[in-house]
Amino acid sequence: KKAKRALEKGMTVIFCVGETLDERKANRTMEVNIAQLEALGKELGESKMLWKEVVIAYEPVWSIGTGVVATPEQAEEVHVGLRKWFAEKVCAEGAQHIRIIYGGSANGSNCEKLGQCPNIDGFLVGGASLKPEFMTMIDILAKTRT
Repeated sequence: KKAKRALEKGMTVIFCVGETLDERKANRTMEVNIAQLEALGKELGESKMLWKEVVIAYEPVWSIGTGVVATPEQAEEVHVGLRKWFAEKVCAEGAQHIRIIYGGSANGSNCEKLGQCPNIDGFLVGGASLKPEFMTMIDILAKTRT
């Protein structure tokens, strides 16, 4: 409801989804992330006007503040699944335009490989944004996007 209200007021919403380590180990990663997206989908319905102001951030709970990062393959797999859900449930043509970013402890040492994944559109940077390495991340990502 909060996300819908913010969208109706003209704001952009970064909607974070993610699974715990126990859920990942139980092979429930996509089930958990899709359930979280479906909760937002229930609120927004098929309103393409509202959805176009949503940024989806995959932020695995097990990586927050731990320094543990999903491998590029793990992150890409989830991003592909999220984009597929969007294509099937909201808008097929909009699926290539919705921004799906990675928010699990991205930093200067891992952002290049993660940034090369075709379905990772950027990063939700936490602690690294306060360090000089953030400038390095910007430079590295600029190279992967050209």
